[in-house]
Amino acid sequence: MKVLILAPQWGSESLPFEDFIIKIKEAGFDGIDTWVPEQPAERKKFNHLLAQYKMPVVCHQHQAKGNNIKEFCRSFEYYLSLCLESEPVLINSHSGRDYFSIDDQLRVIDTASEFAAAHGVQVIHETHRGRLGYSPYNAGELFKLRPEMKITADFSHWVCVTESYLSHSPTIVEEAINRTAHIHARVGHTQGPQVPDPRVEEWQHATNIFLSWWLRILEVKKIQGAATFTITPEFGPPPYMFTDPLTGQPVADQFELNCFIKDLIVKSIQ
Repeated sequence: MKVLILAPQWGSESLPFEDFIIKIKEAGFDGIDTWVPEQPAERKKFNHLLAQYKMPVVCHQHQAKGNNIKEFCRSFEYYLSLCLESEPVLINSHSGRDYFSIDDQLRVIDTASEFAAAHGVQVIHETHRGRLGYSPYNAGELFKLRPEMKITADFSHWVCVTESYLSHSPTIVEEAINRTAHIHARVGHTQGPQVPDPRVEEWQHATNIFLSWWLRILEVKKIQGAATFTITPEFGPPPYMFTDPLTGQPVADQFELNCFIKDLIVKSIQ
């Protein structure tokens, strides 16, 4: 199984897109995880650069909105359609809202499944705070009702939401691992979705727990017969990143942390 390590554009928005591509290629990343520009001219340039540099992309849908479920699903389909123009490996979605009823959450999942079937692309749902699947228990209920549901595993959110390292929900975690189609590799802790620095001794316990989950996912994907699998190290900028309370400066370099996670995963699977 070929593992592709992607770089998140999140946190590097100020860098011209071509410069960003060159930077991540030089750092050893295999592709990009990002959202698609909404303006047609920007999107055309974006897609041209992806093709020019032969960069695989996981497109990220996070913009869908609406005052009711019908409006939300219509907006959801619109943004999924924009992603299609970039010929993504898959579409990672911040789907729905945590306050949606179960019936409305299922409508969002069904909308994604119908879109995926019609267009021949995977649409998967990130385990993210504020969205459907925001906790292991909400996700577990959805798993039972929608056997075909696939996820982007970002367990940092579940660790934060439950204030635990998920030792009380091993069955749901294993089910989530079986349904994972993409990983957002960020190390969280029981009081937040991102540790200050996974390289330091104080956060090795958390880092080791997350690494064990990521390696277990890769093991399962090999058993399932996957030809390729994508992982995005996703340490983010402030306010995800801790800052010095006096200066407001980040306590670490975001890009260096994502390179560290990339290298940690590559070393662990060699």
